[in-house]
Amino acid sequence: MKIASLEDDPHQINLFRDILTQAGYAFSGYADGRTFMAALGKEQFDLVLLDWHLPEITGEDTLRWIRATLGYHLPVIFVTSRSSEEDLVQGLRSGADDYLIKPVRRHELLARIDALLRRAGVQTTRTEDAPFEIAGYRIDPIERTVQLQDQTIVLPAKEFDLALLFFQNVGRLMSRDHITMAVWNREVPATSRTLATHLSNIRQKLQLRPENGVRLISSYALGYRLELTHHDNNDESTVS
Repeated sequence: MKIASLEDDPHQINLFRDILTQAGYAFSGYADGRTFMAALGKEQFDLVLLDWHLPEITGEDTLRWIRATLGYHLPVIFVTSRSSEEDLVQGLRSGADDYLIKPVRRHELLARIDALLRRAGVQTTRTEDAPFEIAGYRIDPIERTVQLQDQTIVLPAKEFDLALLFFQNVGRLMSRDHITMAVWNREVPATSRTLATHLSNIRQKLQLRPENGVRLISSYALGYRLELTHHDNNDESTVS
């Protein structure tokens, strides 16, 4: 299934791409309305995410074009920072099927998309929320728990979101900006200790160390990754 987004913020587009591709959707992001409309005229998409504030053409005008050109069979979700009831009503009256307020939350976005696709008669078969096991860990995205050797570890919300992000991307180097956008839906200043504190907490609580088969690695100036180990101690320094 293919989802298109019209959004001029590159961080937001990257966030959509990460959430949707991890959930099994094909994703295409566009930063300007004309390129976006040209793509809709050539390709078939199953759903559209539409920003309201855009540099050349508004999201509202783009939506009117979609409805006039493609009809009402294509589900459209407005994703915007405009949060008043008046804005919500205006967006829905312009032809949107749903309305999400930034910052976008991963599970809410996926739930809204699934609901609209079901309403449109499209069957979705995502496995993103199914429990999975890595090394000696069992992660349950629905119950929001982590088990290590049959011991259940309950984490605060942001610590679990951070742990889930790493376990879903084992071996992948992720930048600081990518991590903070995915977990906090915003950039966190480099001077802030927020990320370092959360990383230290999950490393200690989840016992992310070689004897448990995983370790959390910090690559200077590049980012972080969770990697599987073979009980060796030779590599980049771990996050402390």
